[in-house]
Amino acid sequence: MFATAPLPSDSKPALYAELLAQARALFEGERDPGANAANLAALLYHSLAGLNWAGFYWMKEGGLVLGSFQGRPACVRIALGKGVCGTAARERRTIVVPDVNAFPGHIACDSASRSEVVIPLVRRGEVIGVMDLDSPQLKRFDEDDARGLEAVAHAFLESTDLGG
Repeated sequence: MFATAPLPSDSKPALYAELLAQARALFEGERDPGANAANLAALLYHSLAGLNWAGFYWMKEGGLVLGSFQGRPACVRIALGKGVCGTAARERRTIVVPDVNAFPGHIACDSASRSEVVIPLVRRGEVIGVMDLDSPQLKRFDEDDARGLEAVAHAFLESTDLGG
């Protein structure tokens, strides 16, 4: 059994260093993408304060399809270039959105979400999916969160047998 608890938030670099260590411990000895994505979604959701959704969308048939997540039921399919997830995938860059209502074309899977960060998952030069975190708080995510989550996503990609 792996115990999770909200991490201290007094220093974001320290928070993400601890989160990265916990993620690597979860991945140790396991390369299955379903298992690792499910565990990482749970770790993020239960360790980071102020989230209402954490999970993955995977590239399939030219669009994004819902994968492992924690939170309320979500949109199943997102077109490439649509919403924050589709835009991050198309542009191959992390997107931090302080206020989702100000993001053109935002897709409201959960009307309680107010801010979002999406990290594209790139394997061998191809976007294979995105890691998505939502919060009911405005301005919940910043560039420190983006950098920390990119490091966690990188560890996930290194530790998991994914296509692409």
